[in-house]
Amino acid sequence: MPGGYHGAARERQPDGGGVDVDLRKLRYFVVVAEELHFGRAAARLHIAQPVLSRQIRAFEYELRATLFVRDRRSTVLTEAGRQLLTDARPLLASADALRRRVQRAAHGRPTFTIAFMPGLLVTAEARTIGQRHPDLAVNVVRTSWDDQADIVREGRADVSYVRLPVDQRGLCLRPLFTEPRVVVLPTDHRLAGRESVDLAELLEERLLQDPDAVPEWRDLPNRPTDPDPRPRPALNSVEEKLEHVAAYAGMVILPLSTATFYTRPDVSHVPVADLGTNQVCLAWAEGNRSPLVHEFVEIAAQQAGHGRPREGSGGADREGLP
Repeated sequence: MPGGYHGAARERQPDGGGVDVDLRKLRYFVVVAEELHFGRAAARLHIAQPVLSRQIRAFEYELRATLFVRDRRSTVLTEAGRQLLTDARPLLASADALRRRVQRAAHGRPTFTIAFMPGLLVTAEARTIGQRHPDLAVNVVRTSWDDQADIVREGRADVSYVRLPVDQRGLCLRPLFTEPRVVVLPTDHRLAGRESVDLAELLEERLLQDPDAVPEWRDLPNRPTDPDPRPRPALNSVEEKLEHVAAYAGMVILPLSTATFYTRPDVSHVPVADLGTNQVCLAWAEGNRSPLVHEFVEIAAQQAGHGRPREGSGGADREGLP
């Protein structure tokens, strides 16, 4: 238990019980943990610094753990603080999702939102759930690599078609199908038009996207340092990636359905023979117990199991469902 905190009200706990986590204090903690500076954190939260300090001391008292070590020059997370930060974000996202679901229910007509990654088509599934529930407003929203999982954790969508890998904390996943990945190159590139290429042939190419998205290329032995001194561009959409490829700024690796959906005359895609397939899953928040979610999971699984083309390629390889 942290020492030296005078004036904090002691909360009596029932035998064997714990303290309920105060979500407001938890949000305060996360901001301080991100800033590691009470002054900056207080400014972000629009509260006075002494108030923030008192809230954090009270939170430490309630948790019976020291979260920060502070001196005049620095603020550092303790081991307990690091553990709390790891667990806090999905907990806060779940609370936000709960609030959004309650607010949507309070507004009258029920809604169901389906999120999907570029290149994937969800028309059949959206139509099916809508036909089964005529009073249901069915919405669709496109996501990106960065928010494909957060959108369901935060309650902005009920389900999301995601491409692995994703951070799976706070999520339930149902595998649907797999599809090949291809390299996208300018049409006049030396490798364009080939039936396939190997990863080793891409050794000296500049990858425009986050290397963690293509760990097989990232981990190639003897890969030279990027010869282009310019920083890798911040690419937030498939369209932006293809623009940079067309300008001969580098290559991108995409699922086949995405590459074929965004066909354009100045780029071409080539299968990569020794690159593993991309797994597409349906994701939803662990805390979302809505019967509609579980009904939609079965609709999506049946659609994928039928082998009906659902993506731009029309030819993705299907994987058996569990």
